[in-house]
Amino acid sequence: MLPIVGVPATIHQGLAPYRDVFCRAEGFEHVERYVTGLILSPNKTLQGIYDAQVWPGGAQPSRRAMHAAVFEAGWDSDRLLPRHRALVAPEHQGRGREVLSLDWTYAHHERGPHIWGVKKRWDHVEGRMARYQTVVTAVIANRTLIDGLEGVVQPPALHEEEEAYLCATAKDSYEQMEAGRERLLELLHHLLHRRGYQKRTEVALEVVTQLEQEGHFPAAHYAFDNGLLTLELTRFIEGRGKHWVSELESSRHIQWQGQGRRVDAVAAALRHRHPESFRPVRVRCRNGDTKQYWAFTKVVRLKRYGRKRLVIAHEHAELTDTPRFFLTDAQHWESGRVLETWSYRWASEIFHEFGKQVTGLEAAQVRKEEAVTRHFRLSCVAQSLLQRAPTSPSTSERFAFAQGVITVGQKVRAIAREALEGLLQLAASLLARGHKCEQILEMLMPV
Repeated sequence: MLPIVGVPATIHQGLAPYRDVFCRAEGFEHVERYVTGLILSPNKTLQGIYDAQVWPGGAQPSRRAMHAAVFEAGWDSDRLLPRHRALVAPEHQGRGREVLSLDWTYAHHERGPHIWGVKKRWDHVEGRMARYQTVVTAVIANRTLIDGLEGVVQPPALHEEEEAYLCATAKDSYEQMEAGRERLLELLHHLLHRRGYQKRTEVALEVVTQLEQEGHFPAAHYAFDNGLLTLELTRFIEGRGKHWVSELESSRHIQWQGQGRRVDAVAAALRHRHPESFRPVRVRCRNGDTKQYWAFTKVVRLKRYGRKRLVIAHEHAELTDTPRFFLTDAQHWESGRVLETWSYRWASEIFHEFGKQVTGLEAAQVRKEEAVTRHFRLSCVAQSLLQRAPTSPSTSERFAFAQGVITVGQKVRAIAREALEGLLQLAASLLARGHKCEQILEMLMPV
């Protein structure tokens, strides 16, 4: 990793609209350098980002100064993403279909048990016990852009540990008033923690409520999987005059021919008795690819949810593959529109992979809740800035596979070139002023 001697022009210009969110100019420069490190540094922790920084023409601030400016200064982190959403919204409006995707991901921290929100639980993706944060995300996507709008860490659930402690320390009686008082406080704190805990479905509902109150995406419908499908969420979205598409569990019961039946049993019966009811549907997915499905659709009734449109989709004409089930409140939509809207839900998966591999989504090594929140929000901003980095298709042989399409790697390379240009200009000015190579090397990479 080459030293970073200044903020690349792309990052500086991209963060300019956020300037009034932050405090002093010196602190804002630390934030700019931190965002630069989230994109360019191979080690995206604060220490790794700081180690690559060089402040020419003066004393280098301490790492503690960068930590304070990014994670502890008085800038209002709650204003950052609302500003971010207001800035990216115009680029999604009037450009075809736009969909808000809701999802969650695991931010792993195997060596950080004291990081806020980290818990040791079963990871169903990797099939093992792991330490991770559960992060609920909201992503807006059209055919060309994917922007992260929110990333909220689910508060840790400590109910089991607290209950085990309370049971282990229980006494039949408390003879001393002070002991009884301390015990009562322990019980009240436990009750407070239980009431303050939020399930990820509740976190998702809060995120959607905030997005709809701001009103930056009036034409965007919602897509999410069955892990976030709740009556409260669907009713809120419908109450705002919008539609939603969700995947449905195969064990869910629907009203079919006057009785409640599992949806997978209904699909099996249709497949064997009425295979002609699955019609071929060509769907243009978000990435522009066209995919063939064989779909059956019908408006059905679900307990509590009422009448919704069900789509049962196969990917093979012989109907030998496992079907997938989709549900929407838009009873007038045809199956092709439901499946096309669902294809935008995968934008959240792209955002998760992009954030983890490129902008340090799970690299935060900070312990406090506010610091963790700031890191995730700055990572969202960095992801959007990188997407908009000005560059042109590369003629280099290493990018020949892209066939003229601009890749994320090329955009990272473009920002890295800006950082390298600043380094070369500094070295040239120092040489012109008579500095020796050893002095310059000591400034840029001290031993």
